[in-house]
Amino acid sequence: MGIIVNKPIEQLRFRELVQRLDLKLTDNTPNFPVLFGGPVEHGRGFVLHSSDYTDDGATMPVQKEVSLTATMDILRVLADGGGPARALFALGYAGWGPGQIENEIRSNGWVHCDADSAILFDFDLDRKWRKALLKLGIDAAALSSEAGRA
Repeated sequence: MGIIVNKPIEQLRFRELVQRLDLKLTDNTPNFPVLFGGPVEHGRGFVLHSSDYTDDGATMPVQKEVSLTATMDILRVLADGGGPARALFALGYAGWGPGQIENEIRSNGWVHCDADSAILFDFDLDRKWRKALLKLGIDAAALSSEAGRA
């Protein structure tokens, strides 16, 4: 599974989501964008966050600096202004069948780089893709819409 981290759901921010879920809205509730995490299970939410927060049995480490929690408890904590130092919230996820992602990578359908929490938690969503490409030494302006093999 994967979570898209650079596509906001238009007109939906975290404070509005908190209100829709009948959670307590405070002055400390952050107002970051709610992201479109992928086309599967749009009603299911995921919080990718810094590893300084954990909910026993519910938090899954993704890498050293990043964890994933998908419970109402983390939403309550975030709504109260607490929880992890850095977080993003996405509705839905992307999923693949056995061997599908490997075939897409072999067909040049993906460009991937090592995870970078500075890029992941940056809310300049329009620039995330370019920043990830720059990590690989690729200038997005030099990319072509035509695919091929050398």
